[in-house]
Amino acid sequence: MNKFTKRNLLVFFKDKSAVFFSLLSVFIIIGLYMLFLGDVWVGAYQGLSGVRYMMDSWIMAGILAVSSVTTTMGAFGIMIEDKAKKISKDIYVAPLKRRSITGGYIISSFTIGIIMSFITFVIAEIYIIINGGSLLELNKIIKVLGLIVFSTFANMSMILFLVTFFRSSNAFASASTILGTLIGFLTGIYLPIGQLPDAIQWIIRIFPISHSASLMRQVMMEDAMSATFAAVPAEKIQEFKELMGVVYKFGETEVTPLFSIIYLLSAAIIFYVLAGINLSRKAK
Repeated sequence: MNKFTKRNLLVFFKDKSAVFFSLLSVFIIIGLYMLFLGDVWVGAYQGLSGVRYMMDSWIMAGILAVSSVTTTMGAFGIMIEDKAKKISKDIYVAPLKRRSITGGYIISSFTIGIIMSFITFVIAEIYIIINGGSLLELNKIIKVLGLIVFSTFANMSMILFLVTFFRSSNAFASASTILGTLIGFLTGIYLPIGQLPDAIQWIIRIFPISHSASLMRQVMMEDAMSATFAAVPAEKIQEFKELMGVVYKFGETEVTPLFSIIYLLSAAIIFYVLAGINLSRKAK
């Protein structure tokens, strides 16, 4: 299984276009933020110091949640390509158990997701610093790296379940495009959750990836919000957090970080089980 995992890693990183397109959604969000969204939100809170730092941290936290999805989906493209090109037939006649082959795809996708998300985090911190922000403290960097690993593990389960339904590269590419387009809305990046209709807000709150974004924002925005809102009443800060998806509320109950972690873990288990059932059914 280790050699098969290594093979998948080499195939992915050798294909420069696959690497680029796995980060395409990230590049699009950064581009939109630089051209339009950044000025809109900075202008909305004009008069407060450190607004750019705070909003840069907000958008980059969301991007980290997005990258854990798009990069793993790009990595699972190897599995689809193997099916489409009938390479999987050669793989299955090799002295490897089916669960080892599946495990090789999963481990390689997980590894790729972590590597690419770590790279995204470095780019995010450089972007924040260039625009006048500050480097995260070491303990917060460790927290973010831990969240990246956890989010990649959890979000990959949904992608694995999704890709079990595809056998052609064209169908997979179409699904990747649709997901890449929607994910900015479903994580409350293009439009903050507080500006959306109630029905859409509920969809975002139950969308597991949104909880990854919320956890990232709570860590990455903590220092920036403390500086920017130093003289702002607590109720106004709470309104901002709810508007921007830093925290979520179900009714009058605020979602705690522990709940988000348990929710993501539960979703991961459910989707891994469903993906396993789907793969077993198709193997018969």
